[in-house]
Amino acid sequence: MRVRIHRGAREIGGSNIELEHAGARLLLDLGLPLDGESSDPACHPDIEGLAGGGSLLGLVLSHGHRDHTGLSHLAGPDLPVALGAATLRILQAASAFVPDCHVPANTITLTDRQPLTFGPFTVTPILVDHSAYDAYALLVEAGGQRLLYSGDLRGHGRKGALFERLLSNPPRDIDTLLMEGSSLGRLDPDRTFPSENEIEARFHALFQETAGLALVAASAQNIDRVVSLYRACKRAGRTLVIDLYAAEVLAATGNPRIPQSDWPGIAVFVPHHQRVRIKRSGRFDLIERHGRNRIYAEDLAAMAPRAALLFRHSLLPDLDRAGCLTDARAVWSQWNGYLRQPRGQALAADLAALAVPLAHAHTSGHASIPDLRRLADAISPRWLVPIHTFAPEQFPALFGPSVRIEQDGTWWECAAGSYPFTPSHPSSSRRCSDQACASNRTGLGGSVQRE
Repeated sequence: MRVRIHRGAREIGGSNIELEHAGARLLLDLGLPLDGESSDPACHPDIEGLAGGGSLLGLVLSHGHRDHTGLSHLAGPDLPVALGAATLRILQAASAFVPDCHVPANTITLTDRQPLTFGPFTVTPILVDHSAYDAYALLVEAGGQRLLYSGDLRGHGRKGALFERLLSNPPRDIDTLLMEGSSLGRLDPDRTFPSENEIEARFHALFQETAGLALVAASAQNIDRVVSLYRACKRAGRTLVIDLYAAEVLAATGNPRIPQSDWPGIAVFVPHHQRVRIKRSGRFDLIERHGRNRIYAEDLAAMAPRAALLFRHSLLPDLDRAGCLTDARAVWSQWNGYLRQPRGQALAADLAALAVPLAHAHTSGHASIPDLRRLADAISPRWLVPIHTFAPEQFPALFGPSVRIEQDGTWWECAAGSYPFTPSHPSSSRRCSDQACASNRTGLGGSVQRE
């Protein structure tokens, strides 16, 4: 099996991997660069047959973030696109509000640890903990070789048990582990990120200190964060206020344990720009579906000292006009790098002009370096290839001689060379000899004899 990283070997974002075996090809993710525009041809990978026909058999999307799905519109309508069922529903929900949100037409559903076949390729999705709901690592087998693509994952979210399950029951005999390294270069090797429980506690403390409305700038598609926010609101005696977009995304999870628009302690506020969009599109069903707990601007102003709003910059004019910002506090609950970009700078300036202080409460959607080391030790791959990182050169010192740094656009063999893996932790009990690793290819969750 041959592998080519089109983008991601030396950057976070725009992830796209092409696999080839016996004349057939398969794509893993088709993402938009963090600083790119989906309509910009300079961002489009050079993939033969992407628009349709030829030897390309399918596209498998690990999760719904734009840096992994944002160029999926380039795939022709006949190309099968595999993704999680909840991911598809969330994309469908978002498309009513986000103009350039593409929803694939020819879809196949991923199910945790249930294999799919694309010609000579067998793909087994493994549900993981990530800030995107319904995210998967992908095990790909072809020609007797096995590649595990981590996708984006972490161990400190509300689904951290999935990370521990992966460590305790990993796929065995992996020739290449394509492992994300988002935290390298921005986190000390021994540091860990705060847990979602800690973010919940931070929210609660900030709410206790805030006399007026709490404006929490978080992504509605970060379901873990919405859960943390809802739990903090309950602890602080505040109502969580969401807009129609967030209400639709939460409903699209299909999970009855996720907060919904008709739950006690939740209110739905429809800002002006969403009312305009609904009138133009005729989607009055959205208001009907989420109308049970609907409130209006005057209601929000009255309940502001006892409310927290899932906030975006576009809501600020409505809040200002309604007089909701007296003693308000904003809480930034996303990657801080966004605040350094023009849109983030504009938000910070507008908040400052309105005398709304800005606090921070966030944790990463990506694994800390200690957890990445635990993952590499558990998988014990023949080769570990960095992806989704700005710092591939840091991998060898952290993960040992199994690291093989590849370049964007270059084909390479999944199982080339000898078996160099040694655990990154000297105390680890996982050791791998060539003899043991060449035998007992037992499949997902099987066991292997180690010397």
